[in-house]
Amino acid sequence: MPYYYLEEIGTADIAFEATGRDLPELFSDAADATINVMIDNLDSIEPRETRHIDLSNDELDMLLFNFLQELIYFKDAERLLLRVRHAQIQVKDEKYFWKAEVAGEPLDAARHHQRADVKAVTLHDFSVEKKDGGWRARVLLDI
Repeated sequence: MPYYYLEEIGTADIAFEATGRDLPELFSDAADATINVMIDNLDSIEPRETRHIDLSNDELDMLLFNFLQELIYFKDAERLLLRVRHAQIQVKDEKYFWKAEVAGEPLDAARHHQRADVKAVTLHDFSVEKKDGGWRARVLLDI
């Protein structure tokens, strides 16, 4: 499993660590972990609608933070549950650029068994680091 949940966090928060061989995989796995907090079965999300997310930031960790916040925004504003289909990260002039195609569908209570409503990503203990030839992110979600 490319992510696991951390049990020692308070009751209004859920934390996880995600890993990836490269940055696009790390971002995708962190996105799946975030959506999996909201619903039980990620495979129940059908790719009926597509969105493109283009972000940039001077800091890699803030790029991931902003991407996860975008997914929460789509859930709140359009009731869309989205998963990464294609993604790339580029570095130019010491700035990171994230381009992702995400696809999913509106939340359907009959098919998507809801778990928790994620309100936001927090900066508490948030990190992205290169580790053991891959990447690891630690994320705390406010529910």
